[in-house]
Amino acid sequence: MLDIAGHRGVPMLTEGQAINRADIEGAAAKQGIEIREGDVVLLHTGWMSILDSDPQRFGKAEPGLGMEGAKYLVSKGVVAVGADTWGVEAVPFEEGQGIFGVHQELLTRNGTYLLENMNTADLVADKAWEFLFVLGQPRYEGSVQAMINPVAIR
Repeated sequence: MLDIAGHRGVPMLTEGQAINRADIEGAAAKQGIEIREGDVVLLHTGWMSILDSDPQRFGKAEPGLGMEGAKYLVSKGVVAVGADTWGVEAVPFEEGQGIFGVHQELLTRNGTYLLENMNTADLVADKAWEFLFVLGQPRYEGSVQAMINPVAIR
């Protein structure tokens, strides 16, 4: 669990703000954790906090992972990246990265799974930076997307 908003000293990142290597390394160092091969990395941007109060804004754009950050996480060997946003990556997209370029980098080129709309606020409030991440498979045969119920066990 990386509290990127906390690392930047804000309650919530804003639309299009990209999370890259310096943010990831800085948050990990501040929290005293190390990203290792096989980890699931969750990013807290604070964006989920506006879902009920401003759903139009929530669904129109978002802060999120940038291409440099995605490539860095791939180099660390993580199996999945999740965030408290609807698409994990920054929207509007970073200049020159194309439409959902981070998705293409993670999913298509590297087989790294994406976990969207993760409720990370309670984990941040509890300072649960490291935990066993448990995610069962969806009950829909042949599906590629579904609502999930992840569990963090400390």
